[in-house]
Amino acid sequence: MESKDILRQGLKEIGLDADDKMINKFLKFKDLLIEWNRKMNLTGITEENQIMIKHFLDSLTCLTTGVIGNDMKIIDVGTGAGFPGIPLKVYHDNLDITLLDSLKKRVRYLEVVCQELGLEGVRVLHGRAEDYGNKEGYRERYDLAVARAVAELSVLCEYCLPFVKVNGYFIAQKGPRVYEEVSKSKKAVDVLGGKIIDTIEVKLPFTDIEHTLVIIKKIRLTPKKYPRKAGTPSKKPLI
Repeated sequence: MESKDILRQGLKEIGLDADDKMINKFLKFKDLLIEWNRKMNLTGITEENQIMIKHFLDSLTCLTTGVIGNDMKIIDVGTGAGFPGIPLKVYHDNLDITLLDSLKKRVRYLEVVCQELGLEGVRVLHGRAEDYGNKEGYRERYDLAVARAVAELSVLCEYCLPFVKVNGYFIAQKGPRVYEEVSKSKKAVDVLGGKIIDTIEVKLPFTDIEHTLVIIKKIRLTPKKYPRKAGTPSKKPLI
């Protein structure tokens, strides 16, 4: 099966649809990812169909949560090669997306991808979540934060919840140890002003892989002392 058919069929399996224009944007994104991955280490997943499944479809499972609405302001923390932020933007062009990554050369790649795909309303930031989470203009300014496999959930909450407005959401895409992480993160979630409202298990199309989406609602302001200075959340998690 060709990669475009994998993508189209996979979208149907997770309850989404796409026109040819959108499919072609994903194909172009795939080509850019492969091209840039030859120059720098962006991903260990290089086979075209696997990129469609394990990067694009996996990112788009965030849309099955029901918390992503039109014109939302979203920050993708630790976006890496652009996941899940760029697929979300390709699928829903009216989203306002900020991509945050700490590696300068990845930021350049992300800028080129957004330009080549003609994506408007996307900001690419170079820096650490601990620094931007304390900056005016970023702190508690987003309807939603997303992150995919960046760190343990308790650490991830300190990176992400400071960006989220009260009554906004944080979606963490997690792997097989998710329930252990959820249990260990309860203190962090509470201290940072959040509440876990759901965990949604998703099966990636054409695979036996199951991932879990942890949905956290921001129910009150994050105390000003969080996030702590760069490096501290990972060294001394709130558990």
